[in-house]
Order: sequence, then structure tokens, then C-alpha cells
Amino acid sequence: MSVAIENFVKAIYQYSKHNEYDTKTSTIAKKLGVSSAAATDMAKKLALKGLIDYEKYKELKLTEEGCLMALRVVRKHRIWESFLFKLLDLSLHEIHREAELLEHQTSDFLAEKIHKYLGYPDFDPHGDPIPSIDGKFPEIKPSISLSKATPQTDYRISRLQSDDKEFFDFCAEHKLINGELIRVEKQFEKTQMTEVRVNNNTLLLNYNFTSLIQLINTDVL
Repeated sequence: MSVAIENFVKAIYQYSKHNEYDTKTSTIAKKLGVSSAAATDMAKKLALKGLIDYEKYKELKLTEEGCLMALRVVRKHRIWESFLFKLLDLSLHEIHREAELLEHQTSDFLAEKIHKYLGYPDFDPHGDPIPSIDGKFPEIKPSISLSKATPQTDYRISRLQSDDKEFFDFCAEHKLINGELIRVEKQFEKTQMTEVRVNNNTLLLNYNFTSLIQLINTDVL
């Protein structure tokens, strides 16, 4: 399949799993940087191939075959991120950027060899689970968004859900990284701000930021 097709089904899959987004053609078009008309044409094309279910004005849905294709691309992406992070010590943004290119040029055979070389990790450096070749995921502990976390409670960061450079740079600078212990001090409902303490520093974060960070309660670790 072409890079454009793989990116299209991957985008639908990713947005279908994110509470902040929908999978309408206009939304997918914006993510991929193409026109709505181009996204609609692609959706119709992939519907004929049996990869998605398309109905005008409704959200796009992957078929079983389309979902498996998306998961294989996601698998390669996350395996490459794990490889680049471990061996080359690249930043979280850098590994994402490079994996976006490498995922389309990698065979299932090579992806499996790299995964084996790394010791079969279940999660990538962002905390995202790595699916198996047949689309199955490792066991994932229940998590909660930082925006909805309980005040005066300790958590551990389990996932960073973004591909934005500024987001990752800020996280790295303030030790908001996967596996780090964090204490939620206060939730300000009216302003949608969250006060947290991490690495002996106090931070005040807005909803656009906190909604991208997933936490696991330390009581269930």
C-alpha cells in the first residue's frame, strides 16, 4: 500500500481512540494537511478497497482489514521509536519524527527482528502499547487523564499523547516523562488549570496540556 493510504488509515485509527477528536473527513484532512475534498476522495477509494466504512457527513470507521493495516503501521512506528530512543538517545520528538518516515519503509520481517533485538518491549518511550503482528495489545493498566486526576494524590506518568515538539520539549525540561512520579495538588475547575508537583517543582498547567498526559494511580502499581 502507498504511504498516503497507510497514513490515512492510521490517522482514523488514532483519532478513533482519542476522546478529543472525531474521525470526520474534515478532521482527518486537517491532521494530514490535505483538503477536505482530497480526504473525501481517499475515503471513497478506501471504502471500495474494503478498508473503511464511508457514509457522507458521518465519521469514518475502519473495517477489520483496515484496522489491522493501521495497527501494523502503528507497530512499526512504535518499534522504531523504541529502537531510536534506546540506541541513539534521541528526544521524544525526534524519535517520533524519524519513525514517521521509517514506518512506511519497514517490512513486517524487519520490524519483528528489531522488536526481538530490543527484548520485546510492550510499550514505546511515550508509554504507548506496541501491538503484535496480529493486532493484539499487551495488558494495559487503567489510567486517567491528568486533567481529571484527583487532587492530593500521587500518580505515575504512563503515557504522553502528542506529536508536538513544544509539548515534548516542555515535558523533558520539567521531567514530565513516562514513568515519573507526579503529585496532583489542585484542580481549578473554572479555569481548567491543574497544579502539580514533580521533581520538587510546582507547575500550573492548562487543559490543552493536561489532557495529553495519562497517569496511573500509585496504589494500583
